[in-house]
Amino acid sequence: MTFADAKQRFSNRVADYVRYRPGYPPAVLDLLRAECSLRPGHVIADIGSGTGLLSELFLKNGNRVYGVEPNAEMRQAGEEYLASYDGFSSVEGSAESTTLGDSGIDFITAGQAFHWFEPSAARSEFARILKPSGWVVVAWNDRRMEEKNLTREYEELLERFGIDYKRVKDAYPEVDHIRSFFGGDHFHFRDFPNEQVLDWDGLRGRLRSSSFAPTEGHPNYAPMVAELDRIFHTHQEDGRVRMEYFTGVYFGRLMEG
Repeated sequence: MTFADAKQRFSNRVADYVRYRPGYPPAVLDLLRAECSLRPGHVIADIGSGTGLLSELFLKNGNRVYGVEPNAEMRQAGEEYLASYDGFSSVEGSAESTTLGDSGIDFITAGQAFHWFEPSAARSEFARILKPSGWVVVAWNDRRMEEKNLTREYEELLERFGIDYKRVKDAYPEVDHIRSFFGGDHFHFRDFPNEQVLDWDGLRGRLRSSSFAPTEGHPNYAPMVAELDRIFHTHQEDGRVRMEYFTGVYFGRLMEG
């Protein structure tokens, strides 16, 4: 599922996104080295690169990275965040129209942006820009729910106060979406632990960075922040809470069909 305003949803949330979104663990690189023979010489197209969190992982590995991002504010934030890396090129484009050349990319990566893509058009574009032996990697940070009271209460807050949280959540990639995108079962899945340790400002900024969180002035904003304050003070230790995630990684080659 995609949304008409998807490419602009984060324009007023860029500062919080840069500061308070979780990154991706180095274990992702270890996995791709072992399973996909990732090397520093490989060229990466990071689609929906946003503020550069996933791009940075590959830049640290020595890869050439093209960060393709349709949202001007997010793209500028990514350019500033990654300015110290010579191997980074910022590209105004989208999953459906990257503007990159044919058959020049070794790995296409997509982080939290994957559920905003129009699947059929993005798949065709990926097939066009990938080398014949190229890989597609979809990485995702998901909060751990089962045994974690903090993340469970945070989820309930989103469901209660989020403007269109259910619509967005329902669009997150399930395995059937991934199977359809890859064209069959020619992909693999691994997950790794990940976490953020956040003070009060960090937890509030993490919430504000979400596209479905109401902004100041919205009727839901004040009660949402009050509930977040309650959650924080219930779970904080030494002025901080630990937000625990799984980083899920789907990887494979696009197949015909």
